Amino acid sequence: MFEHFPTAINLLIFTGLAGIIWKAGTRLSYYVDSIAEQTELARAFLGLILLATATELPEMVTTLTASSSGNGVLALNNMFGGMMLQLAVLAIADFFVLNGTLTSFPRKPTVAIAGLLSILSLSLLLAFYVTRDMVLLVNVGVGSTIIALLYIVSMYLIRMGQNRDTWSPVDLPDRGKGGRERHNHYDNTPVRKLTVLSARSGLLILISGVLVVRVAETLAVQTGLGNSFIGVSLLAMATSMPELSTSVAAVRVKAHTMAISNIFGSNLIMTFLVFPVDVFFTKGPVLNHMDRSAAFALAAGIFMTGIYCTGLLMRPRMKVFGIGIDSLLVLASYLGSMMILFQLR
Repeated sequence: MFEHFPTAINLLIFTGLAGIIWKAGTRLSYYVDSIAEQTELARAFLGLILLATATELPEMVTTLTASSSGNGVLALNNMFGGMMLQLAVLAIADFFVLNGTLTSFPRKPTVAIAGLLSILSLSLLLAFYVTRDMVLLVNVGVGSTIIALLYIVSMYLIRMGQNRDTWSPVDLPDRGKGGRERHNHYDNTPVRKLTVLSARSGLLILISGVLVVRVAETLAVQTGLGNSFIGVSLLAMATSMPELSTSVAAVRVKAHTMAISNIFGSNLIMTFLVFPVDVFFTKGPVLNHMDRSAAFALAAGIFMTGIYCTGLLMRPRMKVFGIGIDSLLVLASYLGSMMILFQLR
């Protein structure tokens, strides 16, 4: 629907849609944080379930749209490129932490568990790229089915870990020192109204996500960069805007655990999305259409997630260039990976 517009106009449309997604995602983070404050639900679990699901709406739309149209390469590169970018989002959010580093705040092991489970899922996807997937039923592969089952088990393990005190961090940063107290002006808004506002923001993200994938597909042809690079860069950037805006907003209200769990939860949902993508894809198991760019994005995602899991356990306090050493390594890894992916396009 955008092929009749010149490249410059499509870039402006793309930027405008990304801006809408950013604003809606920011509001959504404030709504969810206020719901957590009023209902006394754990922010880590809300970040992993409610916030991560809502911010994943653009990825759900883009991947399923690309898959149903037979473009499995774009669908997979969008998903796996989005995982990389969402981890880099945490590094950007770390700039907004006023006292300590982002990974030094979580009090529960939930986020570390989510990160490790994400590594398991990504590793399994990479293994099926090497061995090739087999058809289980109609066009659905064995690999995507196993990944979906692993996601269900992961949610159960995370829920169980939420109520266990098997991890006792020490030397925690002072939440109040060097920064303002928590302030969310939606704290006095009724939960019912916050739920409606959250749904409205999610719908806005969904509609913008549908349109942004159309623009990105058109730009892939107009710029000559191809579906692989567009999928892991431009499209992934637009559909990851909700994660960036919600994570930065969460840090600003000092919901640090929710910011991290939002990203890890989003990446876990992304792996689960391989299954519905496989269902909508009619050319056999979609994992058999994974190219080198998608496989490299998976490997980079495993590496970057491992860095943050190490940070959650070691809890670094020193900042380098305004962020923690783990965030700096993740940001450098992302930039280096994008250079390699540009060569692989």
